[in-house]
Amino acid sequence: MHCKHSASNIDGYITLISVLVIGAVGIAIATSLILLGLSSSRTSFAIEQSNQAKALVNACAEYSLQQIKNSPSYTGTSGLRAPGLGTCSYLVQSQGGQNRTILSIGTVGAVVRKLKIVIVSVSPNITISTWQEVALF
Repeated sequence: MHCKHSASNIDGYITLISVLVIGAVGIAIATSLILLGLSSSRTSFAIEQSNQAKALVNACAEYSLQQIKNSPSYTGTSGLRAPGLGTCSYLVQSQGGQNRTILSIGTVGAVVRKLKIVIVSVSPNITISTWQEVALF
């Protein structure tokens, strides 16, 4: 038996293979774009949580400074809760005389931000020597 392939059959195979290759490339590009979008969304969410945690840690630090202003001998710990957002807490420690150290932590989801504030005088005005974000206390 003799098998004949006409030119139109070969052209059909070439067209079919071309369509399959172009489809595979299109699917690869679409998948890449979807994955990049998801990654970008996760990064944006983490940045937003980090900014919220920073706002909370600063809020607790400011609140602790207000406590010291109201009562210059104040030492202790407390915290704040922002419903639906996160929490923060602070610790005011006496370092002798008018020196104080404030340790403040703000948490949103899995993101934690920490501040350490060193105060060298509380009266007549609060004098802050350092205010810095730290990784560990």
